[in-house]
Amino acid sequence: MRFGMSGCFLPEDMNDLTPQMCQRVRALGFSGIYPRFRANDPHTTPLHQAHRVRDMLAGEGVRLFQVTGYWQNLITPDEAARAEAVRTLQAALRLAGALGARAVDTGPGSMSPLGPWAPHPGNWVFDARGQLMRSLRECAPVAEEAGVFLSLEGHQLVTLESAEVMQEVLDEVDSPWVRCNFDSANWITLKTVFNTGPALGHIFDVLGDHIVSCHAKDIWIEDRLALHLQDGCPGRGLMDFTTRFTRMERLNPDYPVIVEGAITEELPQVSELFHRTARELDIRVLDADEQPAAPA
Repeated sequence: MRFGMSGCFLPEDMNDLTPQMCQRVRALGFSGIYPRFRANDPHTTPLHQAHRVRDMLAGEGVRLFQVTGYWQNLITPDEAARAEAVRTLQAALRLAGALGARAVDTGPGSMSPLGPWAPHPGNWVFDARGQLMRSLRECAPVAEEAGVFLSLEGHQLVTLESAEVMQEVLDEVDSPWVRCNFDSANWITLKTVFNTGPALGHIFDVLGDHIVSCHAKDIWIEDRLALHLQDGCPGRGLMDFTTRFTRMERLNPDYPVIVEGAITEELPQVSELFHRTARELDIRVLDADEQPAAPA
């Protein structure tokens, strides 16, 4: 298993990433990162800037597990807007290839003007799934050419509302380069939040080899009289990380588990939680240059 981190002290601009930051990542017990690099337009960022980051990470022994897909609306019925969204995601995949990234992480987008994860009734009409499949099929050849996974993330508030819908979409797209980044909290519901282990097991059973990575954050239910599920720092809530790690390791020990929901000051305790859980499960945590053991 590989452990990575996201956000926190990692910069928004790739030009601000330094060897010292990479050394800090490793000192905290992580072998890879997911920086968003939102400041770097995928259409205009020069290749030499991406190659500087690629070479620095290689020299410092840190893997680039994911970068962002810039959160395009891939489900819109406005064909001009959808075509532009696809063009941006394709550019993000090419930039990720130049960076040496393993994957681009993106959701399907939302019809809400408030953001890519905001709820809107248009997210759940059947045509939204069709538009998403069309967009993904147009991006799949670029992902293959770049050698970068297009890793889809779902959530109850968007079109990819469940593992079953994610499975349907990925089966229809049918590309080894369009896969699932499974966020541990996004499909937890009121009915499963107090016993997350079986819910996680069900999702792994449904999606299986569609999964190529995961975001590991926690979730808990708050006493607000109206339903509110809050996600955040691993270790604060009700997430069953034993099941999470066991199923990810069984799926493929080479796949990354990436911390989300933490702030910089919380990273040491999250790293300790992850490494302690791995030891208890007899899971080998891989450094950047280590390879998993060959199957017996």
